[in-house]
Amino acid sequence: MTMETPVAANESTIRPAERLEPWGLQWTPIVAGALVASALSLIMLSFATALGLGVASTAPTWRDASFALWLLSGIYLILQSLISFGCGGYFAGRVRIPYVSATDDTETRDGFHGVASWALAVLIGAVLVALVAWASSRPASTTQPPSASEPSVLSFELDHLFRAPRRPPNVDLTAERAEAARILMTSSSHSGVATDDRAYLVQQVAALTGLPAPDAERRVDTTIANAKSAISRARAASIILAFSAAAALLFGAVAAWAGAAAGGRHRDGAPISDWMVHSNRWSRRRMPAPRPMP
Repeated sequence: MTMETPVAANESTIRPAERLEPWGLQWTPIVAGALVASALSLIMLSFATALGLGVASTAPTWRDASFALWLLSGIYLILQSLISFGCGGYFAGRVRIPYVSATDDTETRDGFHGVASWALAVLIGAVLVALVAWASSRPASTTQPPSASEPSVLSFELDHLFRAPRRPPNVDLTAERAEAARILMTSSSHSGVATDDRAYLVQQVAALTGLPAPDAERRVDTTIANAKSAISRARAASIILAFSAAAALLFGAVAAWAGAAAGGRHRDGAPISDWMVHSNRWSRRRMPAPRPMP
């Protein structure tokens, strides 16, 4: 079995290699491309966050999102994935040492290096997201809801439900808020909040806020309707975010392959394919047609 050795792009000699297999990966350009893609993606996501292009928010009272904002945020997520992974793949293909042989498919090899850099960048991003999620989940008085079992998406509704003009100081409503939250979560089901659960909430609100029974009943009905709307919006945002992230990763893999192929052609001094002919201006050595494989 013969193996290949790296040669310069302008050399046409073919000789066996001594160390690497014909389809072995060079990890230095892969790691470099993954770092480039991760850094560029972090910059673009930070810029989008500063502009308010976010499908979801950590604020429990986040209510100002519209469908247009969700759509724009998803499109931007896909766009930044194309740019960052495409640049990372181009870098991986551009700095890769070429292998020349009679059976070598240089463009496919460059594409594999681009996809490998994409996969490594995705793993780096997943680790960073996990670390951030772990850090944000640690108990803190300024970031955590009053109870660990209280969903933050309903914090505003719970505040409104148990709001009272007068209440003795140092009254702990953690257990009552958590129980009310669990009842309000059923408002998004097909049957809605059960009649006995609604009656129990009315009793709790009347006892803890001092409101008359009719006022407590109206407040409970309003809170149930608002909770149903908040849960629906949070669910829609989660679906759009998951779909946008999956589409961005899929398109990112394609962009990494195309970027690596373009970087390999520029490395070899050949113009890239017709569908990216305009970027041939970046090549120092221009050729009228792509160089055929030997």
